Amino acid sequence: MEWPRTVDDAVALQERLRTQVITTSAPDLHINTVAGLDVGYRSNDTVAGVCVVFDAKTLVVLDEVVVEDTTDFPYIAGLFAFREMPVLLRALDRVTVVPDLLVADGQGLAHPRRFGLACHLGVHTGIPSIGVAKNAMGRFEEPGHARGSMSDLVMDDEVVGRALRTQDGVKPVFVSVGHKIDLDRACAEVLRLAPRYRLPETTRRADTLTKQAASTG
Repeated sequence: MEWPRTVDDAVALQERLRTQVITTSAPDLHINTVAGLDVGYRSNDTVAGVCVVFDAKTLVVLDEVVVEDTTDFPYIAGLFAFREMPVLLRALDRVTVVPDLLVADGQGLAHPRRFGLACHLGVHTGIPSIGVAKNAMGRFEEPGHARGSMSDLVMDDEVVGRALRTQDGVKPVFVSVGHKIDLDRACAEVLRLAPRYRLPETTRRADTLTKQAASTG
């Protein structure tokens, strides 16, 4: 597809596509395979896109792909998708197992225009998607100490996600809906993907591969 070349065009596309985001789960949504997606930067314009597909129950890696590309879209907060989406879509296209859920290392509805990377990936592919971020975009109250505790993530007096404690006493992660999934289900899936560590296994493995790709060559 033809990607926007200017900031104004990119913002206009986000404003248009955000109306297509679905924030509910289909009654028959079954998640057997989950893909973690992440981007690493070797230089300002050389990027590596990673897609790792897991069995959702066993967390066994079923396939993983690393794709390298270049980008010339400027580094602007709120528009990271236009730097990262093209290489991520190439990586997603090359995995041999079609995922039932996409987990992006970034934001979904927790975004100034309610259309972060996870939303863009979901709307573009039609696959249910979640944003799991390491840092909050918005304000929140600290959730309880125990695994599974959560609190609302709020922007402009609107709930856009949750701060979710994935392990007892560790810093929460920040979950927001991307597309075709509700927030309760999104948090439940993130907990299922994070049985031992703060970050879900999708993010941990994808992050490892992007760092490897960024440090080689």
